[in-house]
Amino acid sequence: MSVRRLPVYLALDTSGSMRGEPIQAVNVGLHALLASLRQNPFALESVSLSVITFDGKINEVLPLTPLESVSLPEIVCPESGPTFLGEALHYICDKVARDVRKSTAEQKGDWRPLLFIMTDGKPSDTQAYNEAIPRVQQADFAAVIACAAGPKSVPDQLKQLTSRVVSLDTMDSSGFSSFFQWVSSAVTAGSASVGAAGGLELPPPPAEVQIVL
Repeated sequence: MSVRRLPVYLALDTSGSMRGEPIQAVNVGLHALLASLRQNPFALESVSLSVITFDGKINEVLPLTPLESVSLPEIVCPESGPTFLGEALHYICDKVARDVRKSTAEQKGDWRPLLFIMTDGKPSDTQAYNEAIPRVQQADFAAVIACAAGPKSVPDQLKQLTSRVVSLDTMDSSGFSSFFQWVSSAVTAGSASVGAAGGLELPPPPAEVQIVL
């Protein structure tokens, strides 16, 4: 009897503008996220984590892995490069179709997955992004949460993808730590309420993270 997993996908922008302090802050935030989730028995039992980065290429830096077995690699950025968010979303939809176990007569499948997206710019591949929007919306995620980080991000474009958009004014370690801490709370809420009807109730975000209305 396989355990019902809660698949959690993180799509992280590693385009050239994230070089330096922002990407260092993301690495710190990811480790804090992992430590926080591992302290939660619900999450430890159910969550599997996957991390995909996108710049001019799409990299699966962590395939879908049970929380207890996750070993986070150092995430790095190229010196410069575009933001292929559209391509990343297509990649994730393909992954979800392969990764997430469907329910059968014999056993219950996985819980509906969660997708968190963090970008500090706008998609360079606008057409692929626009084509990815309906795919993501049809992929049966329990929640898609997008974070527009820093002054160059475009929350309105993310709003076309999901109604759950937050913004982060500062791209330093305190800002990203707050964001990942909030992601941890949201995942923990998800793992505790996965069976509940009506989808995921997001916890209120910390002061550094604003909900985009």
